[in-house]
Amino acid sequence: MTDPYGYRGKHVVVTGCASGIGHATARLLLEAGAEVHGIDFRESDLSLSRFSRMDLRERSVIDEAAREMGRPVDALFNCAGLPPMSPWADVMKVNFIGVRHLSEAIAEAMLPGSAIVTVGSNGGAGWRQRLPELRDFIATTSFEDAAYWCEEHEAPQKVAYNFAKEAIVVWTLTWSAQTIARGIRLNCTSPGSVQTPMLAAIEEVVPTDLIDAVAQPIGRRSTPEEQAWPLLMLNGHQASYINGVDLPVDGGFIAARMISG
Repeated sequence: MTDPYGYRGKHVVVTGCASGIGHATARLLLEAGAEVHGIDFRESDLSLSRFSRMDLRERSVIDEAAREMGRPVDALFNCAGLPPMSPWADVMKVNFIGVRHLSEAIAEAMLPGSAIVTVGSNGGAGWRQRLPELRDFIATTSFEDAAYWCEEHEAPQKVAYNFAKEAIVVWTLTWSAQTIARGIRLNCTSPGSVQTPMLAAIEEVVPTDLIDAVAQPIGRRSTPEEQAWPLLMLNGHQASYINGVDLPVDGGFIAARMISG
């Protein structure tokens, strides 16, 4: 593979590298010649430059990994996540609280020209309707404070996934205005239906027709690679003027919903 986005020799970190979008992202970066530090709860089958086993529910593990980066990270790809049927507290910690904590820890040593991108979901598209509550949540200043906020506002399991993904969007839009002052860009994507092991697990408890409804109007689920390429683009040097963006990568689902009212 060629290196269209200039990753050769760059030090990059990919969370969730063992499967799905994270695996596809790490593989494409390796093919581009990047030095890939993979992070996951499970082992990866990729020939990574370095691998850290991490549970994003544990602050001490996140802090240790951030301290052991060795040198500044040029690009961080937050691809790890739990499916909706996981417990509320676990979903919130893995899908947002741990992601935010790791990003902020790594960003402390990032140099101008670096970038962070986080995988959200079009399940987080309703963030505008809960903006006051989301602002209150992301205003928490530590891992522990955010976890405590979740304990005080626990909701049904099915709400946790969407709320965490909404938080990703609001945090991205908010924090990007601060990090860009140091030359660090922050963006996120909102995938639609993606054929990954996570989706297979979701399909065991969610009717297939509901999942495929999100695959409209394009009429099919995306591959992990179709989600990975936009991540590489957003963190690549050619995207140097893109900051604070929530990019839908859903075959037009959100666009169709917006235009139809």
